[in-house]
Amino acid sequence: MLTNKYYNLGKDKLFNICRSLTGNGVKKTLNIIKKEFPKLKIYKVKSGTKVFDWSIPPEWNIKNAFVLDKNKDKIIDFRKHNLHLVSYSIPQKKNISKKNLLKKIYSLPERQDSIPYVTSYYNRDWGFCLSHKDKLKIEKKYKDSDNFKVVINSKLNSKGYLNYGEIVIKGKSEQEILISTYICHPSMANNELSGPIVSMSLIKHFSKEKSLNKTLRFIFIPETIGSITYLSKNFIHLKRNIIGGFNLSCIGDERQHSCMFTKYKDTASDRALLEAYKKLGIKYNIYPFLERGSDERQYNSPGIDLPIASIFRSMYGEYPEYHTSDDNFNLVTKKGINGGFREATKCIEILLDEIIPKNRIMCEPYMNNKKQIGYIANLSMSMYNLLLIMTIFFIR
Repeated sequence: MLTNKYYNLGKDKLFNICRSLTGNGVKKTLNIIKKEFPKLKIYKVKSGTKVFDWSIPPEWNIKNAFVLDKNKDKIIDFRKHNLHLVSYSIPQKKNISKKNLLKKIYSLPERQDSIPYVTSYYNRDWGFCLSHKDKLKIEKKYKDSDNFKVVINSKLNSKGYLNYGEIVIKGKSEQEILISTYICHPSMANNELSGPIVSMSLIKHFSKEKSLNKTLRFIFIPETIGSITYLSKNFIHLKRNIIGGFNLSCIGDERQHSCMFTKYKDTASDRALLEAYKKLGIKYNIYPFLERGSDERQYNSPGIDLPIASIFRSMYGEYPEYHTSDDNFNLVTKKGINGGFREATKCIEILLDEIIPKNRIMCEPYMNNKKQIGYIANLSMSMYNLLLIMTIFFIR
């Protein structure tokens, strides 16, 4: 099965990488993908660069983070699980009271054994994440008068970069289909790696095709800031050539197939989704666009208006393991990934075969243009012949 190779790659090599919006984790992930697909181009955009209304944040990297108790025992250790640290935490090296430490520890009372995923991308802050059971152990084990040592060996580099990857499979037409997925979550299988795994499987599948009717464009980006950055750099080309496409996220579990249409629900991408579900005999859920939360927000933004829909299995935020340590490869299975791959493949095949005319003239055509007159004349003659046939038929 084609998807098995990339499922194993995600599980064995990509899962434990500490990714965020920027930094070495993203670079390492892109370089692993590039080994599979040497034609992947890796781009970098400097921190501080203005991208529409946003700016590229400083590049964040983390070497180590931990908390020591009074006996110098590590009670929280980033190296044991990279979700233990709030992403984009600022550097720290200080002693702290039990009361203040507990304020900086995030947990999920409703999921006692799960480590939550928490970020601080755009707020200069820091923190740790524990299962609620482990947080309660700290509360019970230590006295209120006890102090702890906090060490976060991180760096925020204002002269760093945001990185993303892109690979294009050229077709016979300049019309393009965009497949977008993101690479910015640490140690999560469905909300992170299912999209890249399916995208890599799609690249391998369609690269074998001798002649595609349209061009396929695949991008691997950090969520939100990545799509905004990509659009700011490529908007004119995308607006001219994109006729449809899909954002792939949370597409690897074995639960209900789901999707989100474009904001007006009337594009070729929307029609392809419905046709694919029908042909594959898949039962599915449709989530309203107003419940959006991933990169479809950016592609469908006013003024951007690209016909990009989203394909899920369980939608982000709607399954219990979302943004926790339970989003792992027990949840994401080979069967689930293959189901997402089959659906995405069918959607792309439908778009590849669909004839989508593009208007090359703005406003009304100028009828003194000879080419326009010839076109109208030919059209009029065709209509005349049709009317003539109909007249003869009715006379008979």
